[in-house]
Amino acid sequence: MNENASFPAPASAPVLAAFEGERLGYGERVVFEHLTLAVRQGERIALLGRSGSGKSTLISALYRRLSEAGRRVALVPQDHALVPQLSVFHNIYMGRLDRHGTVYNALNLLRPFRREREAVAPFAEELGLAPEILRPVERLSGGQRQRTAVGRAFFRGGDILLADEPVSAVDETQARRILQGMAERFPTLVLSLHAVDLALETADRIIGLKAGRVVVDAPAGALTRGELDGLYAG
Repeated sequence: MNENASFPAPASAPVLAAFEGERLGYGERVVFEHLTLAVRQGERIALLGRSGSGKSTLISALYRRLSEAGRRVALVPQDHALVPQLSVFHNIYMGRLDRHGTVYNALNLLRPFRREREAVAPFAEELGLAPEILRPVERLSGGQRQRTAVGRAFFRGGDILLADEPVSAVDETQARRILQGMAERFPTLVLSLHAVDLALETADRIIGLKAGRVVVDAPAGALTRGELDGLYAG
């Protein structure tokens, strides 16, 4: 395991969100027929599984449940949820829209305040986006857009980060750097990842999904890559 990874949260750690035999899905489609799962404070969880296994559905359900409970949660959705016509600066700034009123946000949209530019700049710099900070995100590469979405989550901050494939469009070196930044900022992580090696390095708990079922739920240190490769077979 990566030296930055935490030890697994103790069983006595507070439960932040739990599902007890629940049916989850989207629209009319049912993805999980009978999901039982709990997320505890201080855990670093990696969700693994093929496309369509339920990772995005679980991330969305966790976000709704945690938000409804008043938890301070940041989100990196798989589709990034950026405003294409707005700049990298404005999209990162949106992480704190709820901290200001409508008039303040509108004025900052028209002519960014210096204090907000200075607040956002370190996040853009850390993520290699400083040269693009005033560029509309519709003119960025896929990897740059993904990093902008990560920057927005970093700027928002909070106790919990939920991220759906947050490093799928960047190279391995950048991915490790971004994941380290996440681990340093957020006490609790739930990350949907596509790379088994990165999951084993970053997480202290691995949840493997297959066809809407939890087929693996174990400490990362007790698993091998070979055991997890089976999630992608068949």
